[in-house]
Amino acid sequence: MSTARARAVRLTRWGGPPVLTELPRPVPTGEEVLLRVEAAGLCRSDLHVIDAAAGGLPYRVPFTLGHEVAGRVLERGPRAVGPAVGERVVVYGPWGCGRCAHCGAGAENYCDRRPDLDRELAGTGAGLGRDGGMADTVLVPSGRLLVPVGDLDAVQAAPLTDAGLTAYHAVATVGAPLADGASVVVLGVGGLGHLAVRILRATTTAQVLAVDVREEALTLADACGAHFATLPRPDTARVLRARTGGTGAVAVFDFVGSRASLELGVAVLRAGGDLVVVGSGGGELTVRKPGALPPGTRISLPFWGTVPELRRVVALAREGALRVEVERYPLSGAPEAFERLRAGAVRGRAVVVPDRASD
Repeated sequence: MSTARARAVRLTRWGGPPVLTELPRPVPTGEEVLLRVEAAGLCRSDLHVIDAAAGGLPYRVPFTLGHEVAGRVLERGPRAVGPAVGERVVVYGPWGCGRCAHCGAGAENYCDRRPDLDRELAGTGAGLGRDGGMADTVLVPSGRLLVPVGDLDAVQAAPLTDAGLTAYHAVATVGAPLADGASVVVLGVGGLGHLAVRILRATTTAQVLAVDVREEALTLADACGAHFATLPRPDTARVLRARTGGTGAVAVFDFVGSRASLELGVAVLRAGGDLVVVGSGGGELTVRKPGALPPGTRISLPFWGTVPELRRVVALAREGALRVEVERYPLSGAPEAFERLRAGAVRGRAVVVPDRASD
């Protein structure tokens, strides 16, 4: 039995705050793989988890936070598959059953048995009810959930597993219409939205129009390649429609999901367009025919992305076509990172790095 210890940022009670503590280092069995964590990203969904009321989520405390994880394979269980000891990888975050049709296609984000797993295992995946990667080490159920990253910097690699993957999946839901200079709108240029701008510029010919309430986010949108960026004002819908030639945007990617962002999205969407709602800002949309939605509107609610898509996101990053704007913190500085995230002060993505190696 191993006596090694590892530090972890744990949610020990609903409402937080997360606690940096020390635990016995896990020992992998069966198909499990133990990683030495090199970096872990923070996400606003972490705040939703921390702030949840008891019974509000199908999770049981305590558990280690962190669902954006990059690391190196440290140990493997006797039946482990995939990357070898020493290989550098990122962790695919939504852990499904591994057996249903969706999981067989690498789409564990849409696992058919997700409700059953939430009841049986009390967790959606890494850092979401089950121990995640905001720690010195993380135990992953199977090597099928690992994607090699080669020599990609860990601080860049970790946010790709959610911020990059979710943004890529959102763009992929629209597909063919994002060609021939079509106009799209990105609402919210934060941890996910700035990567959506870069992914749109790297993989499509769309004209990208960005909106955010923060001046510094507009500067980031410009740096990421947005063709136009603006604060929300009373005339923003008119200004954006004028930028599309008056017809409206073929797609709106809403990384906020508030009432105001949804209203703006509907106002600038063209007939037959795609409204892609990624953010969980509590807004509601009335779907009625006839109603406020343009005729032919398609609404999608993408959740995370697939393993094949994560491989493509990693490839884009390794080619230099996708770079994450990051703020780096030591693992012991996770409380400060959470405070800045809650205050909306993080530029891009906050990433924590273990500041004491685990043997």
